[in-house]
Amino acid sequence: MTHSHNKPHQGHQHTTPVTTLNRALLLGAGLNLAYVLVEFILGIRYNSLALTADAGHNLSDVGSLVLSLIAFRLAQVRQRPGYTYGFRKSTVLVSLANAVLLLLTVGIIAGESVGRLQHPEPVAGGMVAWVAGLGIVVNAVSASFFFRDRNSDLNAKGAFLHLAADALVSLAVVVAGIVMRYTGWYWLDAALGLLVGVVILVATWRLLTDSLRLSLDGVPTTINIDEVTHKISDVAGVVRADHIHIWAISTTETALTAHLVLQPGLTIAAMNTLKTEVRHRLDDLGISHATLETLID
Repeated sequence: MTHSHNKPHQGHQHTTPVTTLNRALLLGAGLNLAYVLVEFILGIRYNSLALTADAGHNLSDVGSLVLSLIAFRLAQVRQRPGYTYGFRKSTVLVSLANAVLLLLTVGIIAGESVGRLQHPEPVAGGMVAWVAGLGIVVNAVSASFFFRDRNSDLNAKGAFLHLAADALVSLAVVVAGIVMRYTGWYWLDAALGLLVGVVILVATWRLLTDSLRLSLDGVPTTINIDEVTHKISDVAGVVRADHIHIWAISTTETALTAHLVLQPGLTIAAMNTLKTEVRHRLDDLGISHATLETLID
């Protein structure tokens, strides 16, 4: 039985440094919290459902960033007898909680928007446009914190998608605010509230399905099990790979167990070389923890 905890070799990087994400999460949460306070106060002051709904959406993003930060801190806790992988799985559970939180936000926004569509109220369109314009800047800057790591970590991807979507929503609010200012079409405010809900739903659905999949120890969507089997079986000396199991330890680390059926007559040195090659190939595919059992055909 061979247990390997692979280190990425030169030229291949599949995990995001925790310190980098910690910094991005702190900056993103702080900047967005300040904007949420401004947006919510002015949304109430100027009777804009679009602003207050967007403030609620942004507040959920702040909560998501804070929860992700807590999860990444827990992921650094060393393993112990009762938790041999430490608390790394908490990053997956937080992703799932984030998705559920955002879906609840969609329901609240939709309910408020439908009520306002039936009974439109005057809105200060000019002020709405100015506040939303500030939102474009805040969300775009915050999203940039996660741009580099969006493809290497599920939480970073979720944060980037949410913040980028927020920037687009803010742009739509700017346009609606200007239109309301000059036309008096106040129903646009409620319609925009519904649009915010749709944007949240679309941006959240993939995060929900991915995090639910990882919570159930499914194969991460970034891993193709057929490709893994082919890459292992293609190593000289391997007859076939059986009983392959792949699951996520965290949002940044993937584990594998497999039985490697080997050709007879291999020397110990040849077997060690073979195992090293298998580990490198797995690392290329984003699998950093492997438990390999070798059997002779």
